[in-house]
Amino acid sequence: MRREALVGLVTVVVLALGVLAAFNADDLPIIGGGTTYSAYFGESAGLVAGNEVSVAGVKVGQVRRVSLAGNKVLVEFRVSDVFLGDRTSASIQIRTVLGDKYLALQPDGTQAQDPRQTIPKSRTMSPFDVTDAINQLGSTVGQIDPTQLAQSFQVISDALKDTPAPLKEAAAGLSSLSTTIASRDDQIAGMLSGTNQLSATVASRDGEISKLLDDGNLLLGVVQQRKQAIAQLLTGTQQLAKQLSGLVTDNQNQLQPALDQLDEVTAVLARNQDNLNHALASLAPFVRVFNNTIGTGRWFDGYICGLLPPAQTTAGLEFNPGGCSTPLADPSLGSK
Repeated sequence: MRREALVGLVTVVVLALGVLAAFNADDLPIIGGGTTYSAYFGESAGLVAGNEVSVAGVKVGQVRRVSLAGNKVLVEFRVSDVFLGDRTSASIQIRTVLGDKYLALQPDGTQAQDPRQTIPKSRTMSPFDVTDAINQLGSTVGQIDPTQLAQSFQVISDALKDTPAPLKEAAAGLSSLSTTIASRDDQIAGMLSGTNQLSATVASRDGEISKLLDDGNLLLGVVQQRKQAIAQLLTGTQQLAKQLSGLVTDNQNQLQPALDQLDEVTAVLARNQDNLNHALASLAPFVRVFNNTIGTGRWFDGYICGLLPPAQTTAGLEFNPGGCSTPLADPSLGSK
């Protein structure tokens, strides 16, 4: 009984160690996913865990954690299959126009970078984020009281009213500027609000715009690959146009009479369009009868009317009782 309990305890411990190793496989020394380094930055610039780490545009790892370390930002990242020297520099780069970031490394140095030594701030660089600057501008301007600003400029103008003319004009200009800003406060606030809404909309459509840009790059790549074929097609089209132009020029004397005759033929057909329509309409019954004649196969069905005299009755005797009469002409055709 004691032996079974010991076996069960060992099994539970082994399972627990296996689960722990599975969740921390990247940190294991042998089967881990690479080496973990760290670097100090002046600001995070929107870099988050999970962003790509690349060297010369090739992905070599991933950002693991971004945290605050005093007045600096500590970025921990893991890379594999790449040599980082003791003079390696790092920079936060913008991947897309929508603000997606990645960590770019520039390996340098003859000695390997010690993973326990953090890359100093002097060898790192953060980008300038235009979106954050606009948002900060909107927040700062929104906190300004235009009425107080106008009053301040007015007080300055009154205090300097006895000063020389150039300074007085400058003060008056500041007063006019403050009055203008105060009168347009609602428009400025609306413009900044619209800018914030535009930034939010663009950020919410990050995936779609990124896909659009990727598709555009793919299209440009295909066009670049087919550049030679497109150039040959355009060149061939140009040469064909030249050949056709030369052909028409060389045979203009022969083509002109033919075109003139063709124009006369079309004029005759246009003048006799009604007669042609009437002829086609009259031809239709003949075609139907002819089809019926040859519709039995190899033989022609013949019908002769008028070979014998029409049916007559003389002195009570019938002559040619099965005779026929010729059809009358169509009255609409008139007498011919």
